[in-house]
Amino acid sequence: MIRFVCAAFALLLTTAWAANAQPQSARIPDQDISDAYVYLLGRLLVTRQQQLDFQEGFKWNELVHRKPGAVDWPNPNLDVAYSEAWVAVDDGSCTIVSVPRVEGRYYTVHFLNGWGETIANINERLFPKRPFGEFAMCLRGANVAISAEATRIDLPVKYSRVLARVELGSDPDAAIALQHQFKFRATGTPKLPDIPKTPIFELEILPGVEAFEAADIALDSEKDLSVGLEALSEKARAIAKGVKDPAERARVDQLIRTRAFADLGKAGAIIGHGTVQNGWARPGVVGEYGLDYLARTLVNNGGIWANIKPEVLYYRGSLDQAGDEISGDNVYTLTFPKDGLPAQYATFFWSVIAVDGHRFRVLPNPINRFLINNQSKLHYGADGSLTLYFADQKPADAPDGNWLPTPKGQKYRLTFRFYRPTEGVANGTYYPPSLVKR
Repeated sequence: MIRFVCAAFALLLTTAWAANAQPQSARIPDQDISDAYVYLLGRLLVTRQQQLDFQEGFKWNELVHRKPGAVDWPNPNLDVAYSEAWVAVDDGSCTIVSVPRVEGRYYTVHFLNGWGETIANINERLFPKRPFGEFAMCLRGANVAISAEATRIDLPVKYSRVLARVELGSDPDAAIALQHQFKFRATGTPKLPDIPKTPIFELEILPGVEAFEAADIALDSEKDLSVGLEALSEKARAIAKGVKDPAERARVDQLIRTRAFADLGKAGAIIGHGTVQNGWARPGVVGEYGLDYLARTLVNNGGIWANIKPEVLYYRGSLDQAGDEISGDNVYTLTFPKDGLPAQYATFFWSVIAVDGHRFRVLPNPINRFLINNQSKLHYGADGSLTLYFADQKPADAPDGNWLPTPKGQKYRLTFRFYRPTEGVANGTYYPPSLVKR
């Protein structure tokens, strides 16, 4: 009898050991957790903004016209008047976009899906024969009667985010008047989704393990259209199940704060799989990301709602000529030769802003000057060159219009934009000159 009890106890111990050992051998590898977190974060950055938008008072299929400069996004474009919306379409309803006649200035109506991927633009580049009038945004395959005069554009998703941009140019009042002529209306009553309730976090304090606790909500509410990333979605769901165990939850949280954050930081220097030259990083992909979920997440974090390269190209400057991080404690110059002026690389306009390195917002300064662009009162050198200055106080030899204030006491980044890029910017062979520290 004793022998039988001992044998049974030994079998029980063996079974218990096997049960405890199995999760250890089958647990998801550390790097897979980091990769799945980076992937999922790209979606959570969009759901975060969606919740903030509707808390502010957004309504489906209604444009919100912003005053110039009145947006609270990373890396804002201060050259344009923004209008924003969330659009819903379905099998029984399209959304009609009324576009006024816009001539001589940049504009676009830009649609993105719930992962920050561009799915449509309305402007003269894509519709040169009829760039204004009514456009019917419809769900692909929907049998909805629309006016014969409306240009139909099929969307691959039922719900999308919209940014309409109108260049302010030399006449901001005229731009604002045009901005308010853009209008939306639904042809029917589309079914509206529940807004995904995922973590709302500060951009400089990214979520930890709670990201995976929201994985099913985030992934169920918007399918990723990027073919080839399905395995990452499944890993995120598997991790979400695993973190229900307290020990695994603690392990995943620790991995996020060590490995995943480190992976994001390392990749941020070159915007995922981009390239760096002269201290300027150029993204390999933007607006449409394919398999590059790393770049998608970085862009959603540092400049959400980015458009595609044919519309705009962004360079990020964070290093000077010596390879040191730029700081408001120093004075820098950026000189373009006569045969390499920034205007030659943009069909419409170029601009440069300075943003902090954490929230990516423009730097407060006493004169409220936040950018230099083609509308600034620029002075050119005797040889036709253009020198821009970045400093806390205006250097004695700097023309006022060529100076951007960069307050002391913090490191920062520059964002250089070329709208409707041409030549070397369009084909990837051009980089701005190096920043020179005085």
